[in-house]
Amino acid sequence: MLNFKGMRFPIDVILVCLRWYAGYPLRYRHLEEMMEERGMSLDHSSINRWAIRFLPLIEKMAWKHKRPVGCSWHMDETYIKVKGVWKYLYRAVDNQGKTVDFLLAAKRDMAAAKRFFDKAIGANGDPDKIAMNKSGANKAAIDAINAGRDVPIVVRQVKYLNNIVEQDYRAIERVTKPMLNFKSVRSAGTVLAGIELMHMIRKGQFEIDDADAMSFAEQFFTLTGPVRPV
Repeated sequence: MLNFKGMRFPIDVILVCLRWYAGYPLRYRHLEEMMEERGMSLDHSSINRWAIRFLPLIEKMAWKHKRPVGCSWHMDETYIKVKGVWKYLYRAVDNQGKTVDFLLAAKRDMAAAKRFFDKAIGANGDPDKIAMNKSGANKAAIDAINAGRDVPIVVRQVKYLNNIVEQDYRAIERVTKPMLNFKSVRSAGTVLAGIELMHMIRKGQFEIDDADAMSFAEQFFTLTGPVRPV
């Protein structure tokens, strides 16, 4: 359970702000204005602190209910600007477009790619094959993983095969684009965890009772606990 002890504002107010921020192309100041219209005076910096504190915890809780993904993955890396410097968001989806995993890294190299693959495989099991771009670093990371396996993961480095993951990233970019420059890799990573969570909810990736009868908001609140939206 999330620990909201010591918070000035009700739990439902905090979670509504986090859901809106992670789910829609909004800035913290937009949420400050929106909550003021609802009669709640809060500072945008408070919402920022809530995002840093709670979004990664919520994503971790939700991950326990994540449906299994397929065994054919499509992996790519893209760019996220942090304090004026480009960092690298590694992502993978399966053949159905379901999110496998993601990782924000400071560098684009073999070590970062291997951290991503280790994380994705640890959480989702072994894939049969992975489609990726022509990056030598990504291929070297899989080669290192395959070196210790009896049955290697098949790698396909054909650009058009990765259209599915490139298209999927647009939903993430739509939310991150209006956000002002992230101030640290940590803050960027925590916010991205929330954005990826909301994206997975929209794709129906969580085992939730009666999910088909629920809105995305209701699914989010079900994953975070017995809290209703304001």
